[in-house]
Amino acid sequence: MSSNPTTTGDLPDVMAPELLADPYRGYGRLRERAPVLRASFMGAGLTWMVTRYEDVHAVLGDSRFVNNPASVPGLAVANPIEKLMESFGLSEEDARFLGENILGSDPPDHSRLRKLVSRAFTVRRVGELRPRVEAITAGLLDALAAAPEPVDLLERFCYPLPITVICELVGIPEADRPDWRRWGRALVSMDPERMPPALHEMVANVQGLIEVRRSVPEDDLLTGLIRAHDEDGDRLSNDELVTFVVTLVFAGHETTAHLIGNSIAALLGHPDQLALLRERPALWPTAVHELVRWCGTALLTGLRYAAEDVRLGDVLIKAGEPVSAVLVAANFDPRQYTDPDRLDVTRQPAGRGEGHVGFGHGAHYCLGAALARQEAEVALHALFDRFPGLALAVPESELAWEPVPGSRRLTALPVRLG
Repeated sequence: MSSNPTTTGDLPDVMAPELLADPYRGYGRLRERAPVLRASFMGAGLTWMVTRYEDVHAVLGDSRFVNNPASVPGLAVANPIEKLMESFGLSEEDARFLGENILGSDPPDHSRLRKLVSRAFTVRRVGELRPRVEAITAGLLDALAAAPEPVDLLERFCYPLPITVICELVGIPEADRPDWRRWGRALVSMDPERMPPALHEMVANVQGLIEVRRSVPEDDLLTGLIRAHDEDGDRLSNDELVTFVVTLVFAGHETTAHLIGNSIAALLGHPDQLALLRERPALWPTAVHELVRWCGTALLTGLRYAAEDVRLGDVLIKAGEPVSAVLVAANFDPRQYTDPDRLDVTRQPAGRGEGHVGFGHGAHYCLGAALARQEAEVALHALFDRFPGLALAVPESELAWEPVPGSRRLTALPVRLG
């Protein structure tokens, strides 16, 4: 076995302790080792990992790479529902709500599903939500000011903001939101003891809420989805309706909460950049893009599959072979960025677009990216304005990170408000 702790034999392993503890340097070494390389991927067998910005960008925008292996012509595919049942002890009834969602679909189903909710996440609609995001943020900061120190910002601020926003948008009652947060943590943990009951309760909650909304419609996204289902079942099946709500609420708060938490820790560790933002608050939108690049939550994409033979540089990826795009390696690629390891809140994108792949690219670009950016901008700006003496309550080196492959997530963010 190789002495390199990032490998199993000669193959990188996303579960290796070094990659879990320090994905920035670990995946950076893999990027410099090869632009495309074989890896062991969380029990999924051998997978191609794409590490450099140009190739990652190309794969994410290439329709020849599909999210559902069943979209590959002639490929014998293991049933994803059966895999979930086997891996996590899920019932068949519940597993289908996790295994068949918009994140794992391809056109035309992906296009049909995305169209149903895309209006709720346009830049214009998100802009209309801003006063509400600011009001929720102000209320959370008021509560923080009255809390005994040290304060866990992850618990008291980073999570409550995005889960409140997405639940209001979708139509989840306030009384149910603590349960959704608990269920979300259980799903992220990938713990076979915690996942099955959490998913079952989540699905049952949505099914019950659908019946309530049918009787008492509201001005929310859930009512609109129910209307789409009831008026034309070909647009949205009953299972798709439940799965859509589960996916939107779960994905709509987990990653944003940790983007905000990671960003607070990053700025407290770079007081020069924080001082610059205080001097020039107009930089906050630019800073959020840089923070997504530098400490965003998503490190890797889920598996995609070559629908036909595809050549990336010197590597031939054969039809049906799985591929993961390493977002964190691409976002630190020195071929794309000047001094990529430096956090620079004035950094401007090279060329058109965002200048990073933190929210993906192409047809599967994050549906809620504009909302996540807005929430992060509002939260960070307001927090550091309200508490200019904010400081970590522990040394930065003692902050604990969850050992979750593919994601960068703090377990807690203890601070003193000053």
